[in-house]
Amino acid sequence: MSNYKDPSVCCPPFDPVPWEEKTIVWNEKPFITAPVCQLFHIPLPGSIARTVNKLWSAAEAAEAAPEVQDFLMLAHDPSPWRSDFYLAVTHPVAGISNVTLSGTFLTKVFDGPYRDVPKWIKQTSQYVTAKGHSVLKYYFYYTTCPKCAKKYGHNYVVIFAQVA
Repeated sequence: MSNYKDPSVCCPPFDPVPWEEKTIVWNEKPFITAPVCQLFHIPLPGSIARTVNKLWSAAEAAEAAPEVQDFLMLAHDPSPWRSDFYLAVTHPVAGISNVTLSGTFLTKVFDGPYRDVPKWIKQTSQYVTAKGHSVLKYYFYYTTCPKCAKKYGHNYVVIFAQVA
């Protein structure tokens, strides 16, 4: 994906303010999804790029790709061996796995290295509990690729906690 402004980066700049401590309610929000192989929650080399390219190419071919300001790709790790990536689309896409997400999600924004994810999960859990909810699932929005995070000087991650 391109931000159409700077050819040396592929991800648009991310503004964390609209995402911090928000409540988002989805009713059958459409996504396309594909798995990423991992080893103890660490993706195998090249697996994320292949998966993102596969999802984005399918969305573009079906004219279901979101506008750059609406781009949202979530990751959910159901096990140490697999992550599922979800690309928000404007409508279902033939030839690839389609899912919808429904529910209430509380968000928290973090900036730092991926190794801090366990600490971020704990902070998000405390935030959710303080709001009177319990967490059903965590989804992660990695807002930029590593190259763009380095260029921008920020590695923002938004945690979406699906709550009960």
